[in-house]
Amino acid sequence: MKKTSIGGSALIEGLMMIGPENAAIAIRKSTGEVILERKGLPIKSKLTKVPILRGVVSFFSQMVLSTKALMFSAEFIEDDDPNKDFESSQSIKKSKESLFEKLINKLFGESSKNALVYFSLIMSLAFSIGLFILLPNVLAGFLKFDKSTFLGVIYYNLFEGVIKISIFLGYLFLASQAKDIKRVWQYHGAEHKTINCYENGEELTVENVMKHSTKNPRCGTSYMFLVMIISTLLFSFAGWYDIWINVLIRLFCIPVVAGITFEIFRFLSKSNSSISKALSMPGMLFQLLTTKEPDKDQVEVAIIAFNGVSTGEFA
Repeated sequence: MKKTSIGGSALIEGLMMIGPENAAIAIRKSTGEVILERKGLPIKSKLTKVPILRGVVSFFSQMVLSTKALMFSAEFIEDDDPNKDFESSQSIKKSKESLFEKLINKLFGESSKNALVYFSLIMSLAFSIGLFILLPNVLAGFLKFDKSTFLGVIYYNLFEGVIKISIFLGYLFLASQAKDIKRVWQYHGAEHKTINCYENGEELTVENVMKHSTKNPRCGTSYMFLVMIISTLLFSFAGWYDIWINVLIRLFCIPVVAGITFEIFRFLSKSNSSISKALSMPGMLFQLLTTKEPDKDQVEVAIIAFNGVSTGEFA
């Protein structure tokens, strides 16, 4: 079984595949046509070769790239109405602009799109920190263990980890109930099926791809699960204090956790050993919530995106 570094990200009515040097976004229009946009990736810095640090750089660059792609797909689908002419489409779009968007356009001009990307990223990080770091820490603080002892600290951090994973599971379950999110999960499944087909050395046809699993050990869902496990272990050695010190310690440790997790995740992704498969299993189980069986049209989009990064020139 061959391995590939190509990964992906599910979007609205499409997906993005990311290769070593370029990224490709494939979106299916309401007319049935699939459009493909390819872009070269930024030149890698020397930090991408330094263990631990490369994980931090990869984590944040991936978030920026995925946010841009998601916003692109959202705008594309919003404007994709075959019964609407261009002028009326632009008029409606302008009338729907919020005061915030108008302010961003006024302040940043031609750079307003990038400003919106980074603002969205900051808000997403703030939401994640509040839901998966602050809230679990507050809830675990209600427990009455002796935090002056090492065992008490272990108990606090262990229960914080359990609460964190429970919230994560609940969040994924609730999100998966939304009709639009189910479509995204189907594209996520199509992404995994396509990569699995390629890694098994089969020709990328719709029929071949459909036979493969929607689960993949290199999925971001598995990475997030590993982040929770590594953070729980790391924080156990940091002690347990009042809530604000705990939160500051956790914020400070986010890059460290991301870097360590990246190295472990990278090793597990390249290994076919029984141990690596066993360690990857919990993350694979999480994918039962974040991937769904795609239809043939969605698989076709995934193949087009994959081929967009594996062959040809790019912009």
